[in-house]
Amino acid sequence: MGATQQLQTLTRAQGFLIRQLLREKTVRSKEGAFVVEGAAHCFDLISHHPQAIQSLLVSHSYLRVETDANRAIRSELLTRQFLCSDLVFEQVTDVETPQGILAVVQQPQWDEGQVLGRSRVLGIYGDRLRDPANVGAIIRTAAALNLSGVWLTNDSADHFSPKVVRATAGTLIGLPIFRTADLRTVVSSECAIYSAVLSAGDRVSIRDIRTIPNRLMIAVGNEGAGLSLDVIKTSQVRFFIPLAEGVESLNVAATVAISAFYFSGLSIDSKA
Repeated sequence: MGATQQLQTLTRAQGFLIRQLLREKTVRSKEGAFVVEGAAHCFDLISHHPQAIQSLLVSHSYLRVETDANRAIRSELLTRQFLCSDLVFEQVTDVETPQGILAVVQQPQWDEGQVLGRSRVLGIYGDRLRDPANVGAIIRTAAALNLSGVWLTNDSADHFSPKVVRATAGTLIGLPIFRTADLRTVVSSECAIYSAVLSAGDRVSIRDIRTIPNRLMIAVGNEGAGLSLDVIKTSQVRFFIPLAEGVESLNVAATVAISAFYFSGLSIDSKA
């Protein structure tokens, strides 16, 4: 009952803003916020990043099934909480089968210079990655392997869009993610570039790489076109992942998962 008394009625303007945050990148950028939907993801935020939550919205149907444990956790949240009808929630939400709970979350801010200035860097550079599911999976992999961060070109999918947020499975807040026009910032920080490419010519098998420099960026390219020529030319190493006969290529998210896992387990080349 205490938690219910904290709930305020959602206004039409507030509901409209949530819809805009879910649908428009420009609004997400202007407001510096994005939306997280679903009970598991919302309560993960409440447990680990409560300060990032700007507001919480729940529906009547959600309250009817909420457990006592979750109600107690939610009642401790200091941010504003709003209540709306099931119909209004369905009009706001971005998912086909909503769970009746979502959070408006502040976009995290990271110091790129500080991240690139660390003594050891192992990051992902994504060139023109347009598929939100791939971007989300890459972010989730990078967070799971404790990588330094993810760099996405400006023409990649917005990492705060609903599809990417869902695919990250709650890892979006804790991992440094940067938007970039090109490789110049990475190169100027003296990070080596290892590019994932198809097997040909001067490419080496990933299995033949036994050590890595202490500052490394793994570059992966567009789902259809691959890496741009500028990125490939800038790379110190162009590697491929050996595949079974008849298999031409891997999904870019799978390439990142295999490459990041492999490189994160290698020793550092002190001469690099």
